[in-house]
Amino acid sequence: MADPIKRLPLLPAERALKIIAGRWKARILHYLFDGPKRLSELQRLAPGVSQKVLVQQLRELEEHGVVKREVFREVPARVEYSATNLGRSLEPIILTLCDWGRRHAAELADVEALEECETAEGIAAARLRARQPGAASLVRSRHVRAGRA
Repeated sequence: MADPIKRLPLLPAERALKIIAGRWKARILHYLFDGPKRLSELQRLAPGVSQKVLVQQLRELEEHGVVKREVFREVPARVEYSATNLGRSLEPIILTLCDWGRRHAAELADVEALEECETAEGIAAARLRARQPGAASLVRSRHVRAGRA
């Protein structure tokens, strides 16, 4: 197999887009921003992806240094995937792309077809809910009042 770095475009913007391009890569990274995940966890979080495609996309992200695969010497063997520092640096970029995609859809009157993607506020709220179960209703009520439920 050819060196993945040699196959990347020379224009930095094209290089970045090539690395995160793929049906499931942005979702995979989003899930890994919250911490290490096993393959089975990622499959549960993204039920529409086949195991073959998920593994392929994880390998590509690993080749480009944005995901780390760690094998634990246990019986049975355990493998976890996590975002590297370089991978975590993509979080604001992916959120910005999500915002731009929402604006683009609104401009073309195609908002109904969009899936919901996480915003920085949504990710922070989800992390808060995970840490403090009582805070979930507060976050939800703020979103309802703001029309984002």
